[in-house]
Amino acid sequence: MLLLADTHVPRRARDLPAAVWDEVERADVVVHAGDWVDVALLDALEARSRRLVACYGNNDGPALRERLPLVAHADVGGLRLGVVHETGQAAGREARCDAAHPGIDVLVFGHSHIPWDSVTPAGMRLLNPGSPTDRRRQPACTYATATVHDGALADVVRHRLPPR
Repeated sequence: MLLLADTHVPRRARDLPAAVWDEVERADVVVHAGDWVDVALLDALEARSRRLVACYGNNDGPALRERLPLVAHADVGGLRLGVVHETGQAAGREARCDAAHPGIDVLVFGHSHIPWDSVTPAGMRLLNPGSPTDRRRQPACTYATATVHDGALADVVRHRLPPR
């Protein structure tokens, strides 16, 4: 599974980095947590992904909002996956997400461009893969990969991209 967010194509980059497209080709599921900016990237990911689970973000206009939900849900090998763009400030995030997204095993989110990996009091895993195109205040652009085994998330790896 490939986890992406905050791609901002073509505003922050003309396209996704080649390493990310390579991961798209390998992944059984591509997850995108919003801030696409242009529908052309959605079209490209839909065409090249085996399965795409995605939502829209605050920088996504009407064309993307017509095609994507505010919150996406999917069963991935028995794993109850949720995808949302915004979860609010870091303080109190776990409690807010438990209240807003009951019954989810893993919630992938974006918005901050800051990688995040925590577990809520109810046991939900919260993951923000960062951004593969706009590092903001981070040392590098990032994305994540993971596997699902018997309904559980495993092998979560955050990948750092070289400077452009």
